[in-house]
Amino acid sequence: NFGGKMEQKKWLEIAKKLQSISQAGLEYSKDKYDIERFQEIREISMDIMENHTDMEREIIRNLFAGETGYQTPKIDVRAAIFNEGKILLVREKLDGKWSLPGGWADIDLSIKENLMKEAMEEAGAKIIPLRILAIYDRNRNVNIPFPHSVYKIFVQCEYVESFFRENTETEEMGFFEMDSLPELSQTRNTEKQIKMCFKCRENEIHEAYFD
Repeated sequence: NFGGKMEQKKWLEIAKKLQSISQAGLEYSKDKYDIERFQEIREISMDIMENHTDMEREIIRNLFAGETGYQTPKIDVRAAIFNEGKILLVREKLDGKWSLPGGWADIDLSIKENLMKEAMEEAGAKIIPLRILAIYDRNRNVNIPFPHSVYKIFVQCEYVESFFRENTETEEMGFFEMDSLPELSQTRNTEKQIKMCFKCRENEIHEAYFD
């Protein structure tokens, strides 16, 4: 229910804050007693996550508490690829729903290079990234709890050509009109975000949206 989701979201925010404090403390502290305290704070953050989500503790430890250094948001890039007034979407193997090609940005690639890589791997599409449409805080725009802070970067791209290839992430690709979108993978992109991409495409001059 709504109240339950709000309560869960509140606990997740507390857990993420504790995780951030503990991660920074473990990175910069020299005193062994301080290190022990920050390790304890990290365990408490994982206790909260385990009790207020469906995640198993080992998954939480690997995804949520396995990083080092000062904690910063993760970067998720999404390619808004248009061809003849339609947008390219791929069907995800994980949930069978549709999304813009994209994913976590690789550290050794630029934003453009990441978009070109993801489009080719997931859709077999050759593209030319053109301009940033929006940079959104994932957790402020999707009411589905997630342990990380994520910046989602939406980039308008020019379509060149495509030949879909079997891969580990997607089952198929297709082009869709704004008013006939398939069931979307909400954790990756929402209907509002897809329609934002359509709207921005109509404007030659566009100032990127951001939270």
